[in-house]
Amino acid sequence: MPFVFRTPIRFAHVDAAGIVFYPRYFEMLNAAFEDWVADVAGVDFATLHLGRRIGTPMVTVEATFEQPGRLGEMLDIALVLTRLGKSSLTIEARFTVDGAPRLRAGLTSVCMDLETARAMPWPEEMRARMEPMVAPD
Repeated sequence: MPFVFRTPIRFAHVDAAGIVFYPRYFEMLNAAFEDWVADVAGVDFATLHLGRRIGTPMVTVEATFEQPGRLGEMLDIALVLTRLGKSSLTIEARFTVDGAPRLRAGLTSVCMDLETARAMPWPEEMRARMEPMVAPD
């Protein structure tokens, strides 16, 4: 079952042609991932980063732009956890408007100790919440 983040395509997201300026998709992807971590892993970014000093930087992002997104459209970003490693995870993202594709993306994020800037294992309580969400092959 995918986690779905819904957002309108706003004026701030588009260029002079009225279509999403491609870097804005990565900002939207990050917002969706932030909400995914809070909902699925059970820890909001403020607590995770500022309180626990754990980061979740994206180390790989691949994207295929399928159709332009336009100002005023309602965008659904569906995230599916496809792999959960010791200190990393991989998510597939589908950006759609009324079911029509706009962007496909894959990301790999790593759990990082912000004090040492080194990868660390996912905290057990986060792992326990994420494991059931891994999509079958």
